[in-house]
Amino acid sequence: MSTETQLVPSLLRVLLVGSGEEDFFLIREILHRHPDAFRAELDHASSLEEAKTMLLQENYRLVLFEHETKDAGATKLLADFLQGRGAIPFILLTEHADEKAIVEIIQAGAYDCVDRSQLNGANLVRTIRCALSLHSTQQHRQLAEDSLRKLSCAVEQSADIIFITNVGGTIEYVNPTFEQVTGYSREEAMGQTPGFLKSGQQAPAIYRELWETIRSGDVYRNIEVNRRKSGGLYYVDESISPIRDSAGTITHFVSNGRDLTERLRVEAQLLQAQKMDAIGRLAGGVAHDFNNLLTIITSYSELALDSVEPGSSTGSRLQEILSAARRAAELTRQLLAFSRQQPQALRVADLNLVVSTIVKTLHRLIGEDIELIFVAGEELGRMRLDPVQIEQILMNLAANSRDAMPQGGRLTIQTSNVRLDEQYAEQKKAVIPIGRYVVLTVTDTGSGIPADHLAHVFEPFYTTKPSGKGTGLGLATVYGIVKQNHGFVWIYSEPGIGTTLKIYFPCVRDRISSPEVPSPCLADALRGNETVLLVEDEEPLRRASAEFLGLRGYTVLQARDGLDALSVTKLHGSTIHLAVTDVVMPHMSGGQLAKELEIMRPETRVLFVSGYTGQTVLDHKVDVENNFLQKPFTLTQLANKVRTVLDHRPPALPTPIASRPQTTLGAMAGSD
Repeated sequence: MSTETQLVPSLLRVLLVGSGEEDFFLIREILHRHPDAFRAELDHASSLEEAKTMLLQENYRLVLFEHETKDAGATKLLADFLQGRGAIPFILLTEHADEKAIVEIIQAGAYDCVDRSQLNGANLVRTIRCALSLHSTQQHRQLAEDSLRKLSCAVEQSADIIFITNVGGTIEYVNPTFEQVTGYSREEAMGQTPGFLKSGQQAPAIYRELWETIRSGDVYRNIEVNRRKSGGLYYVDESISPIRDSAGTITHFVSNGRDLTERLRVEAQLLQAQKMDAIGRLAGGVAHDFNNLLTIITSYSELALDSVEPGSSTGSRLQEILSAARRAAELTRQLLAFSRQQPQALRVADLNLVVSTIVKTLHRLIGEDIELIFVAGEELGRMRLDPVQIEQILMNLAANSRDAMPQGGRLTIQTSNVRLDEQYAEQKKAVIPIGRYVVLTVTDTGSGIPADHLAHVFEPFYTTKPSGKGTGLGLATVYGIVKQNHGFVWIYSEPGIGTTLKIYFPCVRDRISSPEVPSPCLADALRGNETVLLVEDEEPLRRASAEFLGLRGYTVLQARDGLDALSVTKLHGSTIHLAVTDVVMPHMSGGQLAKELEIMRPETRVLFVSGYTGQTVLDHKVDVENNFLQKPFTLTQLANKVRTVLDHRPPALPTPIASRPQTTLGAMAGSD
């Protein structure tokens, strides 16, 4: 069977359009006499309107149209109608049409024409077969064109980076996404090799492997680091495939890449957050043990110091021990700061007033060869802050700036107001609540920070300073404090020019609080004659605290945990004025003990102490707003806090603990 016969459907439905019935019978007879060519059924429509109706109702594969010389418009209407029905082929039956008329007929959309005077079996069958073959062929340069058009649209509109090179690597095509991601226009890329996108971040062996792979006919896949026209880097998950001709010869290579830059940035931020969180949990855990040990060291050092002659060599040695313990306590506070577990004493205050007070002490830290400038913003918004934490921020930043300016320079501290909108948050590509912020800006003219270090500067223990010159906790501490206060921080730096760090603190509507007046710490003011129940599971610390309070005139009862404290309370017949209890203890926590004492001894006040911080303390449902002392503390600080709690007048209508909002810890570790 020939190819043309295969293209003809098994049953060919034909519609004759025209007013001549004799043509209908003649054509039907011709079609029936040639069953070897095709099996056909012929229907008749006497008008164009009737033909349209029948074409809508039945599935005709061919139309024969009796053409009149004066009816060119009808031919065009029929052609348009058939085109809308899926391009049904049609043949015109003409009568004495000249060459010009035939050209017009073909231009109108007809596949062919047959002169009525030559309407016989051979002519009609040959014309029908040619029309059907031509129609089938047209359906196929059409399907191919559609496929090519769809492929072109897919490539042009693809979100992936696509470019095509010849076998020598010369770029012959790039899609719009290539232009958007790389920053190079099509004209700039054409004729170049992909090497102009190299970032210098990958070893030459990678490119050798690439060419060896694709020239051997295999597909190369890798994550590439390329450089944009602007100089920035972008990451792409790239696959490069060979393109072969019909003979199997490689003629081109096509690269298809997915831009991973944003995804990798988000993943890096998530990894950084997870790393910070893990180290923070570790820091919070070890801080408890550190704080207990440091409190024991400072307590026994103080007791020993009280028993030696002033100015003696032993006293000097003990002072060195106390000094080292204080430095160790400061490191612990920095660990807690970047892990966001540092206790806070928050109040609504004017940042300008707090900073101006701190600036006065910074001169001693940075030295005389560095010019210190403070630019106070006008009418700053109110913010809730802990002055000690602001001091920690500025001390750490000033120390970094001092180290970056060994030959001197200028350190500028500035405050200002800013209102962040959605456009700013979108530009920064970060989740930043819009609204009003107070900005603390610290700028130095130092050596700056290299670009490859900027991504790590807030990591704990990351430092570029020589061994012994830095702990790597400075900027990590700043980061932790800022996050704990629901702010955010941006750092900008250029090597050889300097560094600018901007800290954004959210504004509040509360009124500014009056600064707290510290309690007097004179020796006479630390004495008392009340009875104190001391509950501490660390025996050395309990003994030292009991000895010190006893020397100050207090009657001290000791208990190793909450259950032991209840037994001691039952056996003691007179008033217990104050219970000083650790928060986290075996058998019974300090919070549970306080509830039991409230029933047994409602007159007994409670002072909580703990080496744990933050949420761990709050989870034990203790009142930390006023009656809390953070370890490590000195015995002098303990005596001062004991006196403060005993002398404090409780409010007439105390708020039940369970109904209070979450509060912050009332005292900073190591503060008086």
